[in-house]
Amino acid sequence: MFSTRQPRRFNRAHIYYDERKEKLKRIEENAKRELGLLPDDDERAAEARKERIHNAIINNTKHLKRREERGGDSISYKWLFVLIFILLFVLHYLYTGSFHF
Repeated sequence: MFSTRQPRRFNRAHIYYDERKEKLKRIEENAKRELGLLPDDDERAAEARKERIHNAIINNTKHLKRREERGGDSISYKWLFVLIFILLFVLHYLYTGSFHF
């Protein structure tokens, strides 16, 4: 008559997560890593993180996405530097009338 009821416990059942499957996957990866079939976690995680950041930046900007589809830069910096140097040389010739500095 004077006892209080205990509240019902919350038990969350994951719908899209299989704990047994994840545990087996970790065991399998550890075994492969010990045999030398997989690279270390740090290297793999760093590469995955780098690739994920690169893809996020590329996919969220129109000009970088177009550049990636084209196959990279159209003109490299060294050719740009050579072109600027030649233009400066021509401007010097037009201004002074001689090729000597």
